Amino acid sequence: MSKFRTLALSLAVVGTLSGCAGPNPRDPYEGYNRAVFNFNDKLDEYALKPTATVYKNVTPGFFQTGVSNFFGNLADVWTAANNLLQGKVGDGMSDLMRVAMNSTFGLLGVLDIASEAGLQKHKEDFGQTLGSWGVPSGPYVMLPLLGPSTVRDTVALPADISADPWQYKDPVNVRNIGTVTRVVDQRAALLDASTLLEDAALDRYEFIRDGWMQRRNSQVYDGEDGPKDKQKQPEVEDEAPKQPQAIMPEPAETKPSL
Repeated sequence: MSKFRTLALSLAVVGTLSGCAGPNPRDPYEGYNRAVFNFNDKLDEYALKPTATVYKNVTPGFFQTGVSNFFGNLADVWTAANNLLQGKVGDGMSDLMRVAMNSTFGLLGVLDIASEAGLQKHKEDFGQTLGSWGVPSGPYVMLPLLGPSTVRDTVALPADISADPWQYKDPVNVRNIGTVTRVVDQRAALLDASTLLEDAALDRYEFIRDGWMQRRNSQVYDGEDGPKDKQKQPEVEDEAPKQPQAIMPEPAETKPSL
């Protein structure tokens, strides 16, 4: 049932945004997005950030590392699936080997044995997969509680949530405790970056939006500026045989301009 609620929420957000477009082509829903950003910011300021600060200062470092590794190992399952869906078979098989190794020798993922063995960690989601299939990102969207996104990533969100193995953990109270711990641990890892952002950015909304969109584009296209076939297009044009052109003599008085 939670899958249908998530899908309905995503579609509702997309439908709501269609009626509140603004002038910025990258961020036509800026008025809505800024309102959601302010809500998220206040929630973070008064609840999430203080909790994450206490967690980071009080919890032993090895415990924090174990929590991060455990949930990272679960995320590797969906990353492997998305790499395979994108045709990156080598990366997908490497991710599956990571899961197998960390789930066994790494004590259910608490220890990241695979990284020590030289298996690189990847991070892929269904939004990236849709992007690799040619689905355009659409405008920037700020989601309540979840933060920056795009219309494409919002539509892909139900698949990402449904594919998380922790969503099916029983009993429910253990699942909820783990989910809260996961969120707090992720926020604690960003404390230093958020402090630097608060000190440096004049308009934090624009700074986060522009930085996130640039990073997201890099994630979707594996560090490139866009789809590889589009990037190669100018090279194909340059290599095309050129037709001979008639050479017209310039008048004697004509001089090259500086």
